[in-house]
Formats: sequence, C-alpha cells, structure tokens
Amino acid sequence: MKNILITGANGQLGNEMRLLAEVNKEYTYFFTDVAELDICDEQAVMNFVTDHQIDIIVNCAAYTAVDKAEDDRELCDKLNHFAPGYLAKAIQSRGGYLVQVSTDYVFDGTAHIPYKEEQATCPDSVYGTTKLAGEQEAMKYCSNTMIIRTAWLYSTFGNNFVKTMIRLGKEKEALGVIFDQIGTPTYACDLAVAIFAAINKGIVPGIYHYSNEGVCSWYDFTQMIHHLAGIGTCKLRPLHTEEYPTKANRPHYSVLDKTKIKETYGIEIPYWVDSLKECIDKLLSR
Repeated sequence: MKNILITGANGQLGNEMRLLAEVNKEYTYFFTDVAELDICDEQAVMNFVTDHQIDIIVNCAAYTAVDKAEDDRELCDKLNHFAPGYLAKAIQSRGGYLVQVSTDYVFDGTAHIPYKEEQATCPDSVYGTTKLAGEQEAMKYCSNTMIIRTAWLYSTFGNNFVKTMIRLGKEKEALGVIFDQIGTPTYACDLAVAIFAAINKGIVPGIYHYSNEGVCSWYDFTQMIHHLAGIGTCKLRPLHTEEYPTKANRPHYSVLDKTKIKETYGIEIPYWVDSLKECIDKLLSR
C-alpha cells in the first residue's frame, strides 16, 4: 500500500483530494497544511517524508494571492519556488514521485492558440515567475516529477471567483467584468480526478496541462455563473483590462492545450459549463 502526502490540504484542490481519497481507498494518506508541515522548512520536509515512508507527494500548497505577491515576493518565493525543491529532494531520496501543481501564469498570454507544454515560458508577474521557478526546482531534484499546470481554479471550498461573483451578483445592481482576458475555468474537483487518474495508472514524469474544455472570458464566465445561480437582478458590463488596473499583469490569453494529459492517462475532460453547473448546484444545496 502506497503512502501519499498531500500538502496544502486545506485549500481548494487539497479539499477535493480529501473527498476523492474516500473512494480511492487503496492508498494511505497524509493530509497536511502549514500547521502539520511547513514545506518551507527543508529539514522538516525530509523528516516527514522519511518517517512516514512517503511514496508520492501531491503538492497543492502555493502562494496564490497574485496581486499581493508583487509586494510579498520573499514569502511567495519561499512557498512557490524553494518549497517544491525541498519536496522533490525528500521524495527523490525514497525513489518516489512528485506531482507539482503549477499555473497558466508561466506564460505571458500573448499567444492566440492554446499553449502546449513544450512552448517557451515567459511569466509576467511575481506569482508566475516563482511558480515557474518551482517547476524547475521540482524537476531538477526529482526525476519522477509530474508538473500539472492549471488555470482559473474554483470549487465549493475556500474563496474563489465563482463564490465572489455569486455574492456580488446578489449585492449589486451592476458589475463590471473584464472581457478581453481569455482562458478556461477549472473545477478543482475535475483536476483532483485527473491527478488520481495519473496516480492510479502510474505517473509518467513530464509537464502536463489541465483545465476544463472550452474557452471563455471572465465576462462570459460571470454571465454563466449568474445564469446558473439564478441571479437576474445584476447588470453585467464588459470592461477592458485597462479599466480595471491591478498590481500584477494577467495573461490576456492563457488557454491550455490538454491533448497530452488526455492521451497519456486516457481521461475525458468535462466542458467548463457542465462542471460549473455541478459546483453551483452543490453551493446552492447547502
């Protein structure tokens, strides 16, 4: 029976991994967040992995406050850049596997067709730069590393765009939302299913892209959120990026090509609207 460590277990993806662990009973799990294991402490990571005889690490921990990261580079760098290297060294010492979750922000968003895994990276923010450095650390120190880049993550857990737009839709009569940034939402539950598919089939090291199928803007995403949540009283107005300035630059186009992960692990990826409906139905039934 393999021992699996899941870091960042109190976050969106970590919580979805907890739920799926209940139906993937063939493994022993260790769910940690910072209180149980500080992944920025290299020795603590090595001790934990050794003491619990960990075979696979799924690193769901990250510094994800994109704008705050511009002023908080040191902590962002520790968590996104150096910590994956510590995890990689520890699991390499056991001949195990690392699944490192990364982001579409490793690209600058100037493309116009979906990004493939082998395309040149060019991050345009502290967040994107530190996440790319984390990918490189992970692959440098663990030969059995699977990088899985994702985008626009949401779930029933934690704070995210879907929950915020539902709340604002109920509070406000009108709302401006950016329409010229294009990507694909990702339901964290679907990403967790893909990670388990890789674990169950056998992790093939390399870089992979995962988001839901389809393409939309933040404006389209919000329109669909309000539609599915039954919000009809809030008028949405499309905004240009320059009308909503932020500290960190966002990719204008960050659609990810998912061919590699689908072919490698034989998975089908749900359409973003179908997954959004599933998530909102869960939120409304609470």
